Amino acid sequence: MIYDSLEHIETYKGISEDICTGLEFLSQAKADLACGVHQISPRVKAIVSEYETKRQNEYGYEAHRRFIDIQFLLKGEEKVCSLPLPKLKETKAYSADADAAFYAGDAPAPQEVLLGDGYFAIYFPQDGHMPQLCAADPVPVKKVVVKIEIA
Repeated sequence: MIYDSLEHIETYKGISEDICTGLEFLSQAKADLACGVHQISPRVKAIVSEYETKRQNEYGYEAHRRFIDIQFLLKGEEKVCSLPLPKLKETKAYSADADAAFYAGDAPAPQEVLLGDGYFAIYFPQDGHMPQLCAADPVPVKKVVVKIEIA
């Protein structure tokens, strides 16, 4: 997992061209970006959605095999918890259609990050992550998840 500010996207140019493409898209994204899927390049797409954050995510942690997630908020603030997959127990088997498996885990305490104010998080296949959580009270958010296909 990587947690950083868009102010530092130059740092990621040498890691992956696709990750850099996704971060550059986010750096140009405005709050009025339409909800739905935006194809950025052949292996990179952005999914924009609006919802209210929750005190508890009933699905638990999720992880993907075919895609890397870059999660970023255009509006609001959201807490995301994460743990490495070996620390979690699978509760719903992997679905290739959804590119997701779901997990539960209580110990150790998860790493928590706050998305908003220009901060993003990148989740790789080994990173179980639980998004959509409220930092304090539930608030409406507008979120972009950039999906990067793993070559």
